[in-house]
Amino acid sequence: MRIVIFSDTHNSFAAADKIFKQNKDVSDNFLFLGDGTEEVEHLRPFYPEKNIYCVSGNCDHGTAPQHMTLELGGIRIFMTHGHHYNVRDTVDMVYKRGREERATLILFGHTHCRYHKYMSGVHLLNPGSASQPKDFLPPSYAVVDILPTGLYWLHIEL
Repeated sequence: MRIVIFSDTHNSFAAADKIFKQNKDVSDNFLFLGDGTEEVEHLRPFYPEKNIYCVSGNCDHGTAPQHMTLELGGIRIFMTHGHHYNVRDTVDMVYKRGREERATLILFGHTHCRYHKYMSGVHLLNPGSASQPKDFLPPSYAVVDILPTGLYWLHIEL
């Protein structure tokens, strides 16, 4: 199973649309980590067969929840934008919350920087920003493949 994860589109409908178009034939699961829920909600009717999960960010004004815990492919996932967990300074708070949720995969955005760390059986992953990166790298998103041999991730440049 492949999961597509993206964040921080910040009014770039083109970036969100490109991510869906690039992955429409390889994944049924799209996870958006905030700051651009309007673009994702606008795209939802074009992909009615896809599972689209969204959390809101500090720049969103919709009704999406602040965080969400779900299970896909037998993996428990905690997803949040990250601004309530001080992720710009440390991943400690979001890691602790994800552990409380018994997550194997903890997803967050907000920093606009790609990130991955594996700690005590848990993957922490930030896909970077799909439109406004701050890590001097191109805009990006991430994919996670859940296979019988384990969980594999990759950052993909837009």
